[in-house]
Amino acid sequence: MAGLAQILKESGHDVSGTDVQFYPPMSEYIEKIGIKTFKGYKKKSLPKADLYVIGNSLSRGNECVEEILERNLPHVSGPEILGKELKERKVFAVSGTHGKTTTSYMLAHIFLEQGKEIGYLVGGISKDFENSASLGRDSIFVIEADEYDSAFFDKRSKFIHYCPTNLIINNIEFDHADIFNDLNDIKRQFHHLIKTIKSSGNIIYFGDDNHALDVIKEGVWCNKIEINSELIFADCNSKELRIGNEKFSLANLPLIGEHNFKNYVCSILAAKLEGISVEESIKSLQTFNGVRRRMELVTKSSEIKIYDDFAHHPTAIKLSCSAIRDKHENQKILGIVELGSNTMSSGYHKENLIDSLESLDEFLILDYQKNYSIKNSFDSEKKLLNNLEKMIYEYDIILIMTNKDSQKFIKPIIKNLEKK
Repeated sequence: MAGLAQILKESGHDVSGTDVQFYPPMSEYIEKIGIKTFKGYKKKSLPKADLYVIGNSLSRGNECVEEILERNLPHVSGPEILGKELKERKVFAVSGTHGKTTTSYMLAHIFLEQGKEIGYLVGGISKDFENSASLGRDSIFVIEADEYDSAFFDKRSKFIHYCPTNLIINNIEFDHADIFNDLNDIKRQFHHLIKTIKSSGNIIYFGDDNHALDVIKEGVWCNKIEINSELIFADCNSKELRIGNEKFSLANLPLIGEHNFKNYVCSILAAKLEGISVEESIKSLQTFNGVRRRMELVTKSSEIKIYDDFAHHPTAIKLSCSAIRDKHENQKILGIVELGSNTMSSGYHKENLIDSLESLDEFLILDYQKNYSIKNSFDSEKKLLNNLEKMIYEYDIILIMTNKDSQKFIKPIIKNLEKK
């Protein structure tokens, strides 16, 4: 929503916004781009507007929503108004359960480094970008394309509104248990998305991702670019990309982990559709420093390193843990996991959670709803932090994994370290 506010502001609209709370890094970004904000959803605080853009976290019963409906005030979902803004653009949509934010920024970074004044809208904050969104002057627009629903009054996935010319499917797994019953529900939305791509468009996907392959088999009416096929192969072990008879090494690119290697490959292949060579993309990616809260080292002032990561699904958690273990092979690593997403807090991934943490020496889990009866799980931040304080100096690395406010862990830990 913050990125959308930026796009609408650049399009000439006067934009303000409301939320329950604003926390870094997005609160800093909103302030920087000059969007006026209001805290809370009391009916009396609803500002006057020509159009209300209602985010998908709001539902019936919210005072502002009720007031908008009661007074028949004009309203749309965020994806709908964005889709209208993108009608004349060449949209590169980056989809999938994991890696959307990083891959979107990688692709946008390549285009900008190659002198294209593209537009983009991404859900996170990158160290290499002044803002997380820009209208741009070029016909190209890069967007992080989410499968979550658009609004309480529009249950289509957000990405349905974007009508991309080119689509990346990083991977497909079950997520968002609050709106999808099962994996087939999610696959159905991806199939609907593919139906919106014109015949001259392209889909980039991994041929060894069975769930993505299931969607492809349902029907494709545009060009297919299949990774790990006879023509294109991405070797995660050697960090090598093969296209036909040509081989390209990605081993010296800065971001770590198998997941980032795959993100690199997708962004390189997407840029190639605009005539940017693999060599040029690799050169551009050498200067890409990543995304905030994606394996971000947040302190260097102590012997104990603290990493902040957005991982909140067992697959993403496992990849992050493996990546940090590869980087710090002989050091003791402690993980802190907050079960913050609706899917995780429900207990859906109970069987896979422990396996995803096997690369760590130890872990602490914040489980507010007590759906995971496992060791070292706590139902309050205070209890977890009290236990952490007793053991913190036994470890060299602390890896925090949450899709919520990570500062509630980071600030007390840093304060504790500074005391010593």
